Amino acid sequence: MQKKQKRNKLLELHYTMAMQITDASYDAIMGEGKPVIIDFWATWCGPCQMVGPMIDELASEYEGRIIVGKIDVDANQDIPIRYGIRNIPTILFFNAKGEMVKKLVGVQNKADLKKEAENLLA
Repeated sequence: MQKKQKRNKLLELHYTMAMQITDASYDAIMGEGKPVIIDFWATWCGPCQMVGPMIDELASEYEGRIIVGKIDVDANQDIPIRYGIRNIPTILFFNAKGEMVKKLVGVQNKADLKKEAENLLA
């Protein structure tokens, strides 16, 4: 009986990771009519590895209200060039109209990321 309860607890866990955005999928995602947060990162970037888990947590916490995604700047260069991304990690915040309203460069703390996410919903 206890084994079944543990298994049921595991099934209740729900964790959403940030979606992988590409140059090809960017326009469709921005056309959804929801606020969007995009983390520009690369696999070799140490600071990006620190920010990545916080971005995934935001994706889970704001699921259905804000689209949270990541763009690998090595695999997708058009969108980073469009926004002048020169340093990573860079996190862009877009309102529901697709207008960029905030740009954060470098490692951020989760409280600041949540504050900006809440501003998108205000």
